Amino acid sequence: MPHTASTEPSAPRRILDTAARCVATRGAAAVSLADVAAEAGVSKGLIHYHFRDKETLLVRLVDELAEGVVARERTALEGHSPATTIDALWSWLERELTHGTIRVLLELSLASYPTVREAALRAARQRRAAAAETIGRLFGMLGLRPRLPASLLAEASVAFTDGLAIDAALASEREPRVSFDAFWLSMLNLAE
Repeated sequence: MPHTASTEPSAPRRILDTAARCVATRGAAAVSLADVAAEAGVSKGLIHYHFRDKETLLVRLVDELAEGVVARERTALEGHSPATTIDALWSWLERELTHGTIRVLLELSLASYPTVREAALRAARQRRAAAAETIGRLFGMLGLRPRLPASLLAEASVAFTDGLAIDAALASEREPRVSFDAFWLSMLNLAE
C-alpha cells in the first residue's frame, strides 16, 4: 500500500529508526551519517538539519529508546491479575528482545562520544528506576514484601535483562524464557 502524507513516518522518525537499525547491525562506532542517509532515503543535509551531527543523532536515539523501553515496562503489568504478572512481564521483555531496543542501548553505551555515554548513563538510571517500580508493583500484586530494597533487586533485574539482550544478539541456543522464569523464581524467593 502506498504511503500517504499521514501514514509515512516523518523524516526525523525515519532517520532515528534507521540509525537504530544501523547501530544494531554495525555498532555505534561504524555508523556513518552517509549510511543512515542512504538507508533512510534522505539526504545527509537533512540529517544535519534535524540532528546537527552524528553525536547529536546518537544522543537523541539513546533518549528516545530509553524513554520507550521505560514507558513500555511501566505499563507491562497494567490490567493483569497476580496470576498473570510474571507472564505479562515476560511478554514485555520478549518484545524488547525481539525488537533489539535494549541491545542497541547497550551498544550506544560503548560509543566514544562523551555526550552519548552521558545519555546512556541517564538511560541506565531510568531503566533501574523503572525496574524498581516494576519489582515493587509485582511483589505488591503477589502480596509479598522483598527482604532486600527494590533498588538493589532492580540492579540485578536490569543486569539480567541486559544479559538476555546480549544472548539474543549472539543467537544463543539458550531458551530465554527458561532463564527468565528461573531468575524470577529466585527473585520471588527473596520475599518475606
